[in-house]
Amino acid sequence: MTTKIDLRESLNIPNSETTTPAEIFQNQILRPILKLQNDLYLSLFTNYSLRQKADFSSLSAFKKQMFIEQSVQKDSVLKNIFIGMTIGMFTLEELDVYQSDSKVFNKRIISMLIERLKSQMN
Repeated sequence: MTTKIDLRESLNIPNSETTTPAEIFQNQILRPILKLQNDLYLSLFTNYSLRQKADFSSLSAFKKQMFIEQSVQKDSVLKNIFIGMTIGMFTLEELDVYQSDSKVFNKRIISMLIERLKSQMN
């Protein structure tokens, strides 16, 4: 039986002695999940921008980046959907780690997701 971990690509990001547990979780768990779910995030955001009646394709590169950043940060429904899509790929053990400091991990998820969307939606 395939597990959620089996679906993720292993990213070989080296850790140093100064790497915090939150950074380790980010690099070993969050980044592979964001990569795995990338197509879903892009599709969801594209659909969101259409529903907002934003003529996204006609915006300048700078305005696209601002729209992405403001939408994901300010629209709590959109933000929570993105966070939920990410949490849904956790194992129970990973969920325990996430719940120990969910506020910090949510900020990490959203900031990495914003950068992902910005780099792919130009």
